[in-house]
Amino acid sequence: MSLLAALKPAGKNGYGYGSSAEDVTKGLDLAGKNIIVTGCNSGLGLETMRVLAMRGARVIGTARDQAKARAACESVEGSTLPVAMELSDPASIRAAVATIVADGTPVDALIANAGIMALPKRELVLGYEKQFFTNHIGHFIFVTGLLDTLSETGRVVMLSSSAHRNAPKGGIQFENLDGAKGYSSFANYGQSKIANLLFAKSLAKRFAGTDKTANAVHPGVIATNLGRHLNPIARVALMAAIPLALKSVGQGAATQCYVATHPRAAKISGAYFADCNVATPRRDALDDDLAERLWKRSEEIVAGLA
Repeated sequence: MSLLAALKPAGKNGYGYGSSAEDVTKGLDLAGKNIIVTGCNSGLGLETMRVLAMRGARVIGTARDQAKARAACESVEGSTLPVAMELSDPASIRAAVATIVADGTPVDALIANAGIMALPKRELVLGYEKQFFTNHIGHFIFVTGLLDTLSETGRVVMLSSSAHRNAPKGGIQFENLDGAKGYSSFANYGQSKIANLLFAKSLAKRFAGTDKTANAVHPGVIATNLGRHLNPIARVALMAAIPLALKSVGQGAATQCYVATHPRAAKISGAYFADCNVATPRRDALDDDLAERLWKRSEEIVAGLA
């Protein structure tokens, strides 16, 4: 446990910076629940799958290929289903959706955990900047493709980040989604993360009048494989910060597990969580018009991929 985790007090619900995924699910019986976790093969995804399966849930775990998904699922105790899905490949995403729909079981929670971060050089996927496409458009295709499979109390949890604050002015550069007019590894990552947050907000609006929920979460700063693209200096700084401020993988998985399963989160929708409690995001992440504009643009992008 880092020094900050030891010193920072818990939030109103009794959980906080130092809480782990096991802590926030303690006493919960998730038997009969079907939960999807994208990016199940390492880091937060693997820990999330492990803990939820341990609590009795059947976890559908996705990874970039079937071998990685199968190896991850076989490494945890409990009921799991491995599914291949590459978030930068629409055909792979649609195949994963078809597999899950064919499974025929209602989905009680969908945790959009997978993602990429801080690519050092601009890369494109089908004409769009790769972080935006993978982190947002990929999950947009996946989540919207599975909306009809959600149970009556289904929860969608989008893994955003406090890095959404690094997004460019205005939140989303609609006229620069290919990043050609200036690329920044962290600004473009921030854009993809504010997109995750705005997507959850729009989805929550569409769930109004039902018992379904959609929320975005910041897991905290954790030394996981997500940081593999950081430059050497940033990587050294990150490792040096571990005993002072970084969360463990178990602590990093706590917020998404809490929002996906805890009874206290069942009626909260359209919110942004950090340290297992509702937090305040950047101002434009609360902009309904921006959220709707992004939804419509995302639909246009997806339609153009068909």
